[in-house]
Amino acid sequence: MALPERVAKWHIKLDDDQMTVAEAFASIQSIALKQEDIPLIIQLVENPKFDIPGINLFNGATGLKAHDYIHVLLGRGVAPKDEAFVLGFTMGSTNRVTTTEERLYSFFAKYLYPKVYQMNDEDLQVFKDAVRLGYVSDCTPLDTVDFEQYSNHSLKDAREAIGLEVDLLKAYFAIEKKRYPDSRESQRNL
Repeated sequence: MALPERVAKWHIKLDDDQMTVAEAFASIQSIALKQEDIPLIIQLVENPKFDIPGINLFNGATGLKAHDYIHVLLGRGVAPKDEAFVLGFTMGSTNRVTTTEERLYSFFAKYLYPKVYQMNDEDLQVFKDAVRLGYVSDCTPLDTVDFEQYSNHSLKDAREAIGLEVDLLKAYFAIEKKRYPDSRESQRNL
């Protein structure tokens, strides 16, 4: 099942940085899924409200609202490679992701998620790249950020406050664009 066209096309580029965080968040909310629309297995894996006390299966888990804020701050849409990048960068930004954790998440995303949410090999490569990019970034771990405090800030100012390096993101987006010439989401990031 393909994404509806208006959803597949949704994207706020990194260079569109004068928009406020609140405006960008309102924009993604116009196409976003609601929490109850997300399959349970994905919620169990990605949402911290399902964590078992004392057991942290995947570092970087966030609720859906924070996840949507991260999309706009990283300059990614909501297509498969965008999701892979957002999840990977968020996990990597914690600086606590192990190889086992990365492989386990990849297994869930490739084989156990419902078909429409499954990641293919290219998506998983973007995920793995993003884990490493998040790790080398000096940004605040994204799973710990209170994004609402930046609502009235421009995207540029919010990125700076959080420590997101736009040059680092753009450098990776250029690599991704070259690597996946047939991917709409990889071609539109710059």
